[in-house]
Amino acid sequence: MELDLTPKLAKKIYGGDGGAYYAWCPNELPMLREGNIGAAKLALEKNGFALPRYSDSAKVAYVLQGSGVAGIVLLRKKKRCSQSKRATPLPFRSVLSHGGPQPLFHRLLLNRSNGIFTGFSTEFVSRAWDVEESIAKTLVSSQSAKGIVKVAPTAKMPEPKKEHYNGMALNCEEAPLDVDIKDGGKVVVLNTKNLPLVGEVGLGADLVRLNGSAMCSPGFSCDSALQVTYIVRGSGRVQVVGADGKRVLETTIKAGNLFIVPRFFVVSKIADPDGMDWFSIITTPNPIFTHLAGRTSVWKALSPEVLQAAFNVPADVEQKFSSKRKAEEIFFPPPK
Repeated sequence: MELDLTPKLAKKIYGGDGGAYYAWCPNELPMLREGNIGAAKLALEKNGFALPRYSDSAKVAYVLQGSGVAGIVLLRKKKRCSQSKRATPLPFRSVLSHGGPQPLFHRLLLNRSNGIFTGFSTEFVSRAWDVEESIAKTLVSSQSAKGIVKVAPTAKMPEPKKEHYNGMALNCEEAPLDVDIKDGGKVVVLNTKNLPLVGEVGLGADLVRLNGSAMCSPGFSCDSALQVTYIVRGSGRVQVVGADGKRVLETTIKAGNLFIVPRFFVVSKIADPDGMDWFSIITTPNPIFTHLAGRTSVWKALSPEVLQAAFNVPADVEQKFSSKRKAEEIFFPPPK
């Protein structure tokens, strides 16, 4: 069966005045099923509030824009609630590892109109939480929303203390750059060194900013990891080549697209004139990448004679090939 890596946009699952929840369906993006992973995006409007929930999967979330308050309980089954505080939307993009055969997240909400809490009788709620039945009835029936609500502007949420998110969150805008190439691009890698929690989650990530018309060297994960890539800003072109040397994807990508690069497949991107940013989840906490062009290319380690034989080219062609890209790393500025 032909592998379909076509980038997809998320579809709205539910929402209202407070915001909306979007997800990518494995039926439309088959590699989600192949990788046993999933992807979703939460967009909260001003004063939007995502009701407390937990899922059966660990997750990594990247804040695309805006700000808000998030409460997280460090368990294998994560419980989270969020509130947006600014006028701008607060989209969260989360990619989850999933233990079951179908990466359709089991989002178990605790207290919405069809949440777990509402399934119990007032007697059981009354006895479990040691409250009067009248109070239990109010607790069970008062919330009519399904997942996302809008709270009053006067509602106050506790501000998290620094010690609450140390080791759990990383500001990619302020983190030291792992790669910074003039007119080329920048990379921040999330791993167990700068965000120890990813070791428990089992996922790594990186944020890449590719300058206008610059190119990202063809590369692949050499530790058999999948790359789940979300285009944050801008647009460009992408090509993906399989292990059998066949090009399996060649298309234009733009903000909002999600696509997946399978294990050992090689991917390269060229940004449009306005540049392109993307955030990738990698299915290993400490990803290692090999690039085929640039100073760190594996070709640089081979002798001229081996290269001539490998490409079946004369010495002058090999010399031109080997003499290029000696200084550049993984990003190549546009031709002058």
